Amino acid sequence: MKKAATRRLLAPVAGRVLALADVQDPVFATATMGPGFAIQPTDGRVVTPVSGRVTVVATTKHAVGLVTASGLEVLVHMGIDTVELNGAPFVCHVQVGDTVQAGEVLAEMDLAALQRAQKLATVIVVVTNGQTVLDDLIVAATDQMVTAKTAVATAVLAVTPVPGAQAVTSTTAASDVELESESESKSESRSESKSKPNSTSKYAALATAIVTNVGGPGNINSVIHCITRLRFYLKDEHRAQDAVIANLDGVIDVAKAGGQYQVVIGPAVNEVYDAVMAQLGPAFADTTAGTPTATATQAAGAPTETDAPTGWLPRLRHGMSQVIGVMTAAMIPVICILAGSGILKGILAALTGFHVLTVTSGTYMVLNAVADATFYFLPVVLGFTAAKKLGSDPIVLAIVGAILIYPSLMTAAGHATTAQITFFGVPTHLMSYAASVFPMIVAAWLGVSVERGLKRVIPLYLRSVFVPILEALILSVVVLVVIGPLITMISKGLASGILAIYNFSPALSGLVIGGLYQTMVIFGLHWGIIPIVINDIATNGHSYLNAILSITMVAQGGAVLAVFLKSKNKPLKEISLAAAISAFCGVTEPALYGVNLKYKRVFVVASIASGLGGLLTGLLHVNNYALSGSLIGFPAFITPGVGIGPNFYGYLISHYGTLLIATILVYLFGFSDKMLPATSATAK
Repeated sequence: MKKAATRRLLAPVAGRVLALADVQDPVFATATMGPGFAIQPTDGRVVTPVSGRVTVVATTKHAVGLVTASGLEVLVHMGIDTVELNGAPFVCHVQVGDTVQAGEVLAEMDLAALQRAQKLATVIVVVTNGQTVLDDLIVAATDQMVTAKTAVATAVLAVTPVPGAQAVTSTTAASDVELESESESKSESRSESKSKPNSTSKYAALATAIVTNVGGPGNINSVIHCITRLRFYLKDEHRAQDAVIANLDGVIDVAKAGGQYQVVIGPAVNEVYDAVMAQLGPAFADTTAGTPTATATQAAGAPTETDAPTGWLPRLRHGMSQVIGVMTAAMIPVICILAGSGILKGILAALTGFHVLTVTSGTYMVLNAVADATFYFLPVVLGFTAAKKLGSDPIVLAIVGAILIYPSLMTAAGHATTAQITFFGVPTHLMSYAASVFPMIVAAWLGVSVERGLKRVIPLYLRSVFVPILEALILSVVVLVVIGPLITMISKGLASGILAIYNFSPALSGLVIGGLYQTMVIFGLHWGIIPIVINDIATNGHSYLNAILSITMVAQGGAVLAVFLKSKNKPLKEISLAAAISAFCGVTEPALYGVNLKYKRVFVVASIASGLGGLLTGLLHVNNYALSGSLIGFPAFITPGVGIGPNFYGYLISHYGTLLIATILVYLFGFSDKMLPATSATAK
């Protein structure tokens, strides 16, 4: 029998040796990161515990990764929660690629600075690929005082290492987010992911092949995905094997754009992404969009603050692009069900318009619940998806969304006498958050800072109970007391201005409202107009204003229809057609967030077409007689007691004219496949 080889691990610093289970961090204490030991230091001079090559140096200087000639991947982590200090107490003497000998100086820690910051200075050494390359790790000097360079552990190497183990389990310590996890629930999820690195999913083999051929985990900064593509941020794109990846069974094509290495998968992209992340670990998930820490963005390979544009106008454009990017990314997971729900809502509108169903029938109530649930509970869904995009806690943000649409609050918001409340003496105006987008994006963005702040002041042993509920409380109060009233105030001001313009000139108001309304929808500012429409129909039996709003739905649908007609990208064509049908049924969210905002010029051209359509609607004095619109809502334009007449003909001219204008303008000037990150996605 072949005798197992062993390797010694030296004490990286002078101090008292601790068993890993005694480390006051759940990720390390549970050996989620791998087997190892720790030292409570009495000196700040840190040496390397093994000979090898430096593979990782954290941007905050608090962690260094090494790989030995025998394949051990060793992480030296300095302090607990020290990523928050942005490198201030540390001086690192090595860089990635350096070859070091055991006992060489690795870094220096300012123990006094750590104490002032109330951070434990514990130095932790773990073998991050221990599950695949070790039979055992024996720590012989637990609870003893040692000097630096003293041998304190022996690694017993596996006789027959698992082939490819090093590539698959390459140190997940590359991300500061992974290293500094403090939540037990996150620890458990990482443990589960790590315990099943080779998923039985049919996509596991494809994921392994992709990761290997892009250069392995060591060449990957982060990974994100869209509807059809895996988007890698690579350290060196030249290491990726383009031809090999493009010819993998399950891969459509490969493209490079916007600093991304894109692997076009198609409809199965979610499953392949999950399989890739099961092998890489959550440390490689992208946290760039809106994450406020430089550390996170640098770890993910995103542009740093120094890459931000200068000048107020470029900064404004950059900020708006960031906001829109987060909104569209958060909406992508629900775009398809939103489109289907919109189509179902249109069918129900037609069935009730032709008196096939009544709104009180059981059939209608069940079908309406299916069609409307996604929109009503959209804040809950967006809380989860936006939090995952921005790096806050998805469950907490989903709860925040549920708080915003809590029945008693929604009921109070629907009545003028109860919408005005006080919260601890602060006057607050309640509003309906059903189907809202922007407030939840703001909440998810704030959640990152709120969670970090709470963790700084709440002891570790109390965090699992108090951090989530306090975070939910703070975020929901901020939205209800600050953001909601602010949106209400702005929207009421806009509504008053729009009403004044309409009273001055219906044609001019059609141009202004048609051009701006869908932008107002994005930021939730349209709620000030809806009561005017409802009041008009309730008191006068008709609403000129609703006829103009109807035009904006047709314009967005015509724009996305043009994308469907012009694009040769099959997945984009599929979502565009569904989004167009949904918009013609009166639901524009799939068109807005699935396509038009994503390719910003499409939205701009659609808004121009919408303004022209609104101008035409105002000139023709088109009237609306029910709270319905778009193409599916044509019965609402038949004048009661008169039937089909001048008003209905005006509807046909304005709405189908807008459809034609939007489709042609976007087809000619608003979109081309060159705007796609990958122009060859239809090669297969």
